[in-house]
Amino acid sequence: MADPIDISTPAGRLRARRDLVWGDHGFLRARFRNLHRISPEMYRANQPSPEQIAVYASEFELRTVINLRGASPKGYYLLEKEACEAHGVALVDFQVFSRDSPLRETVLAARDLFDRIAYPALMHCKSGADRAGLMATLYMHFRGNQPIDEAREQLSLKYLHVREGKTGLLDFFFDAYLREGQPAGLTFFDWVETVYDRDAVKQAFLKNWKAKLNIDRLLRRE
Repeated sequence: MADPIDISTPAGRLRARRDLVWGDHGFLRARFRNLHRISPEMYRANQPSPEQIAVYASEFELRTVINLRGASPKGYYLLEKEACEAHGVALVDFQVFSRDSPLRETVLAARDLFDRIAYPALMHCKSGADRAGLMATLYMHFRGNQPIDEAREQLSLKYLHVREGKTGLLDFFFDAYLREGQPAGLTFFDWVETVYDRDAVKQAFLKNWKAKLNIDRLLRRE
């Protein structure tokens, strides 16, 4: 296991910067931020650098950054945490996943999260496409009062989300509600709280996904 990074030392700071730029592919995000304002109070983006946090804090008057990757000992996170503290922005670690059906507890906690944080806020994952898309959909539904079939536009190619791969499990999760919960007259929250079967949704997706993959291979599609 690698030694912890100490960004209070010149060597540690250099190591953290290398981790951000090269280990975490920050060089790809130097010019492309996948930054979008999705409401008057909420932004979504890919992993911000310390310099980008400084700009966002000033230009958007940010009060909260929601880190959807979870806390980490890696350099990108340590530098982000330091930058948020330096600019008076609260950093909230709220981990979600891009290739798994969300936990019931996570979805319900997201509603509470959006009610208690200070705004304006920015949420981000690594690329700003999948985990940010999941949470942006939940934000637009829970706080923006959009129906799920409208809010799920946050999971689209516009934000670099591709539903044809395993990240399509996020789309399939919302599909399950629209297919089962909404026709039964259940609100999305009630469906998640009382009906949603995470394992069943995941298994149904994987069965359909593998079947499609096998057909594509049979037809020699790329």
